[in-house]
Amino acid sequence: MTRSLDSYRAEFPVVQEQLYLNHAGVSPTSLRVAAAVREWMDDVVHHGVRNERGWEARSEKARGLAARLIGAAPEEIALVRNTSHGLGLVAEGLDWKPGDEVVVAASLEYPSNVYPWLHLRDRGVVVREVEPREGGVTPEAVEAVLSPRTRLVAVSSVQFATGYRTDLDALGALCERSGVLFCVDGIQSVGCMPVDVKRSRIHFLSADSHKWMLGISGIGFLYVDRSVLPRVRPVLVGWRSTTEAFDFNRAHFELRQEAAKFEEGSHNYAGNYALGAALELLLEVGIENVHAHIQTLLEQLDGALRALGCDTSPGPEHRAGILTFLPPGGDARALGAWLSERNVSFSLRRGRIRVSPHFYNTPEEMDRLVAMVRDFSSR
Repeated sequence: MTRSLDSYRAEFPVVQEQLYLNHAGVSPTSLRVAAAVREWMDDVVHHGVRNERGWEARSEKARGLAARLIGAAPEEIALVRNTSHGLGLVAEGLDWKPGDEVVVAASLEYPSNVYPWLHLRDRGVVVREVEPREGGVTPEAVEAVLSPRTRLVAVSSVQFATGYRTDLDALGALCERSGVLFCVDGIQSVGCMPVDVKRSRIHFLSADSHKWMLGISGIGFLYVDRSVLPRVRPVLVGWRSTTEAFDFNRAHFELRQEAAKFEEGSHNYAGNYALGAALELLLEVGIENVHAHIQTLLEQLDGALRALGCDTSPGPEHRAGILTFLPPGGDARALGAWLSERNVSFSLRRGRIRVSPHFYNTPEEMDRLVAMVRDFSSR
């Protein structure tokens, strides 16, 4: 990459209004993503369906970019509405039998990675609870609850509330040794750190674009490893699920063999254009560069907040894009109100301030946040 990261700040006008440190929540999108959405809207406004083949080509380009970002093949990517949609397709599509078990840290995970599994209880599926350790899910904790009936382990790549990064490589290796399917909620990692689904032996990964991918709500992708694609039955089917999708003159019901079989009907073209533009930006910057910059910012912030007497976590060995902290005295809610009044965007999660910068944030912005915390603490 020849451009400096600072040169991308102009893509994000939000920096003129806020100190934006809430990419683990909802990200501001970029000017180029907005332009991509307008491009499709202008096309359909002025030309109707004339350029539909172009819309399809842009959708396939987005699919390819998603595959490239996580080390998959385009045939293993389905375009979905959101993370919950993708995880639900997996949960409802597998051939469960009474007594089968799913392993998940239900007390720790975001609901998107809990409710689809709990919903299987009326089919006789047992959800076994992983005991969180250090605010995360460790391979040792998962191994402790595996049984001969375990069919799938479900985990977030990064825990939304604590910021704890899961060791996906180690957990994937454990699942492979145990003959267990491995399903990952990837929304808190895809876009802020390298993800390699093949290296980590992941069977399923779902993520949508409105967080670290810097896209918009309502569009994301589901990865299904080609080795398990035949085992997942589409919950919904429609014309696009079939091998002769654009032949509307006869009924020929033959499901596609690739992950696109999960796309039952008309595409969200505006979303696909947005997703493609967002992923192009990340790949242009380089996900390794994104990750390194975020880590540098969090290291700076961690040290400065600790020097003020704040309690911070997670430690660098378990960190992805999130840092949580408590001010001296522990009143996170009061500090949160103080920061909000000063146009800082962050989240309160389980009683702690959660901050999550991205590649266009600067060291000077971290200093601004620390100065506000210092002022609050010295009142």
